[in-house]
Amino acid sequence: MNTRHKLTRRGFFSVFAACLSAVAALNLAVPSAQAAAITGRPAPAFSEKDSNGQTRSLAQFKGRYVVLEWLNHDCPFVKKHYNSGNMQKLQRETRKQGVVWLSVNSSAAGKQGHHNGTETNKLTQQKKASPSAVLLDGDGSMGRAYGAKTSPHMIVINPQGVVIYNGAIDDKPTTDVADVKGAKNYVTAALAQARKGQKVSVPRTQPYGCAVKY
Repeated sequence: MNTRHKLTRRGFFSVFAACLSAVAALNLAVPSAQAAAITGRPAPAFSEKDSNGQTRSLAQFKGRYVVLEWLNHDCPFVKKHYNSGNMQKLQRETRKQGVVWLSVNSSAAGKQGHHNGTETNKLTQQKKASPSAVLLDGDGSMGRAYGAKTSPHMIVINPQGVVIYNGAIDDKPTTDVADVKGAKNYVTAALAQARKGQKVSVPRTQPYGCAVKY
């Protein structure tokens, strides 16, 4: 075999090895991409500390409906729902039905909306909010696992741990408090239909609000 042919073979195997490496890297990236909350599939597992330092995981709420609400109190879209009392009302009403309501703050340190536990508890009290807990996801791991894009971004998980709704809180993507009245609330609709054993008619919508500050 001449030198030129040897070099050609060597070049072929080098390219082939590079392709295999690229494929392997792609395969390693797939699980994280699939980790986003997809309706009809199991919700990504999580384990996060809340504003009181208590660890909360999805596993501990098995057998109950869970609502996840991405939160940033400095966002005008979030202010719309809290200044109107809409979010607090939803929290109270759903919790009375046995639903676990977890607000999730995925703002990174130094970014808009980031607050420590003490600050978070103060804000929760000031706004008379009623979540089951506020999870502090400063490293963004939970937000990225769920593909959370905005504040608010709402996820509803059924007692079997399956995502049954993912998207906006309602059909009025504005910052106007007046638009809360008369808006179709996708979260309450999904819970009501699921409780009746019905298929959720609108399982996915485009979330609206401020981009999550990862």
